[in-house]
Amino acid sequence: MSQRKLFGTDGVRGQANSHPMTADLVLRLGAAVGRYFRRDGSNGHRVVIGKDTRLSGYMLETALTAGLTSTGMNVLLLGPVPTPAVGFLTASMRADLGVMISASHNPSTDNGIKFFGPDGFKLSDEAEVEIEALVEGEIEPARPENIGRARRIDEGRMRYVEYTKTTFPRSLRLNGLKIVVDCANGAAYRAAPEILWELGAEVEAIGVTPDGFNINKGVGSTAPQAAAARVLETGADLGICLDGDADRIILIDETGQVTDGDQLMGLLASRWADEGRLEGNTLVATVMSNLGLERFLHGRGIGLQRTKVGDRYVVEEMRRGGFNLGGEQSGHIVMTDYATTGDGLMAGLQFLAAMVQSGQPASSLTRVFDPCPQLLKNVRYATGADPLDSDQVKAAIRAAESDLQGQGRLLIRKSGTEPLIRVMAEAEDEGLMTRIVDGLVGEIQAAV
Repeated sequence: MSQRKLFGTDGVRGQANSHPMTADLVLRLGAAVGRYFRRDGSNGHRVVIGKDTRLSGYMLETALTAGLTSTGMNVLLLGPVPTPAVGFLTASMRADLGVMISASHNPSTDNGIKFFGPDGFKLSDEAEVEIEALVEGEIEPARPENIGRARRIDEGRMRYVEYTKTTFPRSLRLNGLKIVVDCANGAAYRAAPEILWELGAEVEAIGVTPDGFNINKGVGSTAPQAAAARVLETGADLGICLDGDADRIILIDETGQVTDGDQLMGLLASRWADEGRLEGNTLVATVMSNLGLERFLHGRGIGLQRTKVGDRYVVEEMRRGGFNLGGEQSGHIVMTDYATTGDGLMAGLQFLAAMVQSGQPASSLTRVFDPCPQLLKNVRYATGADPLDSDQVKAAIRAAESDLQGQGRLLIRKSGTEPLIRVMAEAEDEGLMTRIVDGLVGEIQAAV
């Protein structure tokens, strides 16, 4: 398969108004995707487009709409909605294509585009390669009489709200629970508080005043300290932190302790296994998930299938193996019984159901295993350069792997969404782990 140039692990992403996130390239990308999904030349094809709250979303939404309609696609504009809402509504509205304009947890100066097929699942690597070839070639426009139409869909958010509530057991309510929900000034700033309030919770909402620039700024799943402080200040029972497009979640218990996706996956996998609803008796997670999670699952007779980093690869493995639960340490929790992609709010509702059914506080449910010490550091590098090609770096990696042999894990990879080299190690010996990570970071920085 050809190497992708535009697409990373989660669509196309970059700094707004810089390649590839420019109006002219996005217009061309929209036309290429439109031609890809309208190869038969017939009319009636439709695409739904959602976005988060970044200022650049207006520019990219308009450019995409122009490109798509130029090839005959009819565009349905949802406005600000979570990424999982786009996956749900693409299938629900019988669309040929879904598009989410978002750079997820990245700062407001970035933006990105994620594509969903007619089944609501993200496009495959093979489809992305074909679309890139169309971008680089001649794109045949539609005849004048076949140009597409565009219209606003005002009720898209409420359709998602109503569906999301159905994933919470109908016999349960959240009465008596005070919940802090941090929406990261992002796509779920209206939907998340609405869902929790309608299910009976007392809601303390933060990160719900987007201005185009403050998405993920000091709030959300990558900055849970604000929500942790509000949990303690208000005496809340739980804190739920979403990211800019609400496809990931970080939990905060009543003591202010932050919990990552590994602990939530461990809890759900063990509960679902006990209830006989964990398909294949297996959880799918990435190579980043903690060794402690793997040991916990194996101790309960539950399998763990690891994938490359990226929720799309988790979903692909889940579909291939017929599994229904997977996710990432960063908080993407994928439950294919309910959704086609990670959904932070649905995952939060599953945790709340466990709280209500067990009668236990959040702190009793967010520490299902003791994590193995893990250290992750990032090294930024100039695009185009590849410090991992350095002979000195390769030698340092071999030496580190030898030092860790039988004592832990080492993982070094490039980010799929930013020009970063991620260096991660796990080991019971924290001194050894720290020396290895710091040594490798130093070698990579020298190569950079």
